[in-house]
Amino acid sequence: MQAADRIPATFTDLYELTMAAVYWARQMNDPATFELAVRGLPPSRGYLVMCGVESTLEFLEQVRFDEPALAYLASLDLFEEPFLAMLETLRFTGDVWAIPEGEVAFAGEPLVRVTAPLIEAQLVETFLLNAVSYETMIATNAARISQACAGREWVDFSARRNHGIDASVRAARAARIGGAAGTSLVLAGQEFGLGLSGTMAHSFVMRFGDERDAFLSFARAFPGRAVILLDTYDTDDAASLLAELAEQLRAEGALPRGVRLDSGDLDSLSRSVRATLDRAGLGDLQIVASGDLDEYRIEQLGAAGAPVDGFGVGTHLVAGPGSQLDAAYKLVEDATGPKLKLSPGKASLPGRKQVYRISDGDHCAYDVLALHDEVVAEGRPLLDHVMANGTRTSAPETLEAAAKRREIAVGGLPSRTVALEPLPPPYEVRLTPALRTLRDRLRASHTRAVGTTP
Repeated sequence: MQAADRIPATFTDLYELTMAAVYWARQMNDPATFELAVRGLPPSRGYLVMCGVESTLEFLEQVRFDEPALAYLASLDLFEEPFLAMLETLRFTGDVWAIPEGEVAFAGEPLVRVTAPLIEAQLVETFLLNAVSYETMIATNAARISQACAGREWVDFSARRNHGIDASVRAARAARIGGAAGTSLVLAGQEFGLGLSGTMAHSFVMRFGDERDAFLSFARAFPGRAVILLDTYDTDDAASLLAELAEQLRAEGALPRGVRLDSGDLDSLSRSVRATLDRAGLGDLQIVASGDLDEYRIEQLGAAGAPVDGFGVGTHLVAGPGSQLDAAYKLVEDATGPKLKLSPGKASLPGRKQVYRISDGDHCAYDVLALHDEVVAEGRPLLDHVMANGTRTSAPETLEAAAKRREIAVGGLPSRTVALEPLPPPYEVRLTPALRTLRDRLRASHTRAVGTTP
């Protein structure tokens, strides 16, 4: 599933095109730099896990205004023919810097920086905001779920809760970067080589009418790999039935791999089911829990000592308190110099920037936001040059590399920052004196300009 197949160039807001038409008519297409950043962290989030870079690069490499798109734009009676002719030949020729996928980031830091001819940089805004903010949100939620699981595996079950096909596929990828062991979505497994996980539905059990027949049929169909759903009627009775069938299934080489609990008091039910399975000599069968789980419920089950071996997480991976990021894509520099926005609550910082991470031993101490040509000697620069003149600077990295980076990056944060309820003070992002001076100078110049009587 390539970006060009699913995301046409018209995946842009109308005002991107109307602005571009004016720029084209006025010959205002000099290079400009935009930065994508998150204004503030969602509730209970102390950090972000960067994601969406691969989707961004794939889109930028292939974005085209094809014949149907151009015909539609012509039908709007908004755009002149020379502008549409320019769009027909338009390709992204710019440069992109990005924080690598799996790395942690914080509010106010540029996650992606784009320098390109103004029209190119403007037209890709909608896609970049969609891809980076959505996938970063999922990867961040996934990292918190991984933390709550405390070493136990969990699987992405979010496809049926997600907002569209493309979102579901990208969520599965981002969840893997955040620590998921696999996904239930076959398309994501096909696309990204993710491990697939699935059990059975309650409808399967109800269709057979008799749980005995349903359990035997499923276990025999997938010997040694089946996971049996126990809570269609009565969870403890179903566990006892499976225990009764154990000797028969063992003789056939068809013992299931595990059981799933999808409702009820998961703590008490997991204990009673575990006891029933153990008495039947089924100590190797895993117990998987699902059913409206989030990181808090998973952490509570772990703290209580519930004998749950793994989890399936759907709704709360893609919805809930952390389901939206307040991301913005703002002009920071053009041919006339650095730019800033002064809107209350939405102010931006001027100039092309780099992020440096300062470590104190094995842990991150704080970040420094600097102008792009500054060097913070004691820091590690985070923004990598990932695209030059519209071409990637290196081959795509593996998902496993991004997932490992996330593991290391989150592990290097202060414990107060990674807590499910972060403790003060928040992780610090400092500005260099040069950046602060530039900001203050531009603020002052705009204030004087506004106060001047023509």
